[in-house]
Amino acid sequence: MASNNRARRGRWLANLRRDIRNSIVELRRLYFNNVWGMNIGRGSAISFSAKLDMTNPGGIHIGEDTAIVFGATILSHDMTRNLHTDTRIGSRCSIGAHSIIMPGVTVGDGSIVSMGSVVMRDVPPGSIVFGNPARVLETGIVTGKWGLILSRQSKENAAAGGTP
Repeated sequence: MASNNRARRGRWLANLRRDIRNSIVELRRLYFNNVWGMNIGRGSAISFSAKLDMTNPGGIHIGEDTAIVFGATILSHDMTRNLHTDTRIGSRCSIGAHSIIMPGVTVGDGSIVSMGSVVMRDVPPGSIVFGNPARVLETGIVTGKWGLILSRQSKENAAAGGTP
């Protein structure tokens, strides 16, 4: 009986933590949008240790259901070139740990930027990129919320006997 109550209490606490976290994430998104003038879509999760360019905050555009994880940096200005531009990250993307997205870059919908990548050129939709400078590793992926991979066209083609 006591273990049943403990399990019930554990589930209740886990649900409470989830609800508090979701509320904080949404409040932070609203803060970035309304106070700083950024454009961050609903359902996007931005780590508290991620760095968004506050020199040109209006140049940050992030789509819905995108995850920006710890240590990632999104830039929208370059002081050496006196450049203030728009940096766009699509919907259902994942920006990996300690990645850098340079000013003016567009990351297409459903793309994944691998950890530690330096993205200096546009990323096509449905792609995985990695490295410094970032290069396309795979195309034809389909992602869900926060850039979680739902399917890979290359593996489906290989399984069907087609060319990868």
